[in-house]
Amino acid sequence: MFDMTISAVRKTIYRYDYRRSADQEARDVVRRPVVVVGAGPVGLAAAIDLGQRGVPVVLIDDADRIGEGSRGICWSKRTLEICDRLGVGEQLVAQGVTWKLGKVFHGDDLVFAFDLLPEEGHKMPAFINLQQFYLEKALVERVDELDAIELRWKNRLIGLEQHNDHVRLTIDTPDGAYKLDADWLIAADGARSNTRDMLGLKFSGVTFEDKFLIADIRMAADFPTERRFWFDPPFHAGQSALMHRQPDNIWRIDLQLGPDADITEEQKPERVTARLKRMLGHRPFELEWISIYRFNCRRLDRFMHGRVVFVGDAAHQVSPFGARGANSGIQDAENLAWKLAAVIKGEAGPSLLATYEAERIQAADENIAHSTRSTDFIAPHSAAERALRNAVLALAPKAEFARRMINSGRLSVATVYDTVLSTPDESAFAGSAQLGAPLPDCPVRNLDGSSGYLLENLGDGFILLTFKNGASSSVETQVVPEGVSHVSIGADLTDPDGVLNQRFDATPGAAYLLRPDQHLCARWRSLDRGKIAAARDRALGR
Repeated sequence: MFDMTISAVRKTIYRYDYRRSADQEARDVVRRPVVVVGAGPVGLAAAIDLGQRGVPVVLIDDADRIGEGSRGICWSKRTLEICDRLGVGEQLVAQGVTWKLGKVFHGDDLVFAFDLLPEEGHKMPAFINLQQFYLEKALVERVDELDAIELRWKNRLIGLEQHNDHVRLTIDTPDGAYKLDADWLIAADGARSNTRDMLGLKFSGVTFEDKFLIADIRMAADFPTERRFWFDPPFHAGQSALMHRQPDNIWRIDLQLGPDADITEEQKPERVTARLKRMLGHRPFELEWISIYRFNCRRLDRFMHGRVVFVGDAAHQVSPFGARGANSGIQDAENLAWKLAAVIKGEAGPSLLATYEAERIQAADENIAHSTRSTDFIAPHSAAERALRNAVLALAPKAEFARRMINSGRLSVATVYDTVLSTPDESAFAGSAQLGAPLPDCPVRNLDGSSGYLLENLGDGFILLTFKNGASSSVETQVVPEGVSHVSIGADLTDPDGVLNQRFDATPGAAYLLRPDQHLCARWRSLDRGKIAAARDRALGR
């Protein structure tokens, strides 16, 4: 995440009403299973995921609106797959700008281009660009559809007491403060987390001194829908620039300003307009949103503190290059939700939550490492580093090894968790499905003959995916242990083009166990009830 100074030229605002809750009327302090602090993308995703799993959630936010500038805009394939399971994926894709191509320039010269999803057969695209307030609005509307979630606007957390089996919260409202107990508190209150401050927690990591300008502009332009990044362009000599298309004829432009830039001067509309005219020429445009930022690559040492669990920017912060912040936060929420639901329902002990911390710290460290390397390449610290960077850019059009060294922001991908243990059969598998990674999507055909995709047919529990070996479906079903759903390729779904078979390296009788977050946690060449049950127990931390 980044430190940001904002000058909102125009605003798209969605306002929500404050309402008194029943907890404010109660004589005694009410106790709730889960309270989520922060109704941004991460907090909303966590609440929806828990609510869909039947866990009651109180979601509080100190504001009564969303839409202070577009902020995050790039949403990755994995995040869209999660949002699809949460009930809003198709809506976001329909509203957003789909893209998968990127180009990197040095000056005016194209250095190389890349394709983030060269293969067909996925429901969700590599990326969409969509203003964060649109995503938040879709998630708020989804929250309103779920009886298990109560969203309380203008409820600000001002006090927190840790106890052995719960936390006691003091929450301020326009009608005064009230107390609320929670078995678990999820802190999704962002980079300036009050929850983190109340516990006296600090980040470890670095803050980068270079400053960057974000300008969202309204402009009718026929530029292709792709990510464009420039090193040392003629319109912004010695620095870097980035451009993305958004819906509504809005374009996001990032301009590197250097460490000595004057924040007050640089965010003045007339100064921003002059910079953009040098980039865009005589095309007419209007300023929508301006901000100056510098960013951090850092995280908490631990994400779990007693009954308080940190997610998203409250737990870790990275540079915006690579779209790793909000995407990683939503993936935090998914990892936590199924595990917390299992603990609350008695299906697993609290020790399962240690795997949330281990897996999402792994993800945070990967993101921090990628973001740090991106920043070092984009903003070299010395003349020698800049000379090396420029030599790499000069060689890149002719040499593959140099293209691999260019780093304009490695784009967000899902983490392959190290915590998932291999099985004896593991070495026998090839294909793009990876143990510890989210399952690759594939086109399938339903029993009624309609076309669809694998992931949308899997639900959100433990799933055993089997490939028929000629035996009846009842034989397959007999080996499925309690607490695991069964999907048979050949009986429930078919693989019309053989893509699923190829990506899974499937053979007749093969079986694949998926966690509730659709990460592959075990696979075998033949069915064995005992092995399947043991793998599920292991995934539940037993």
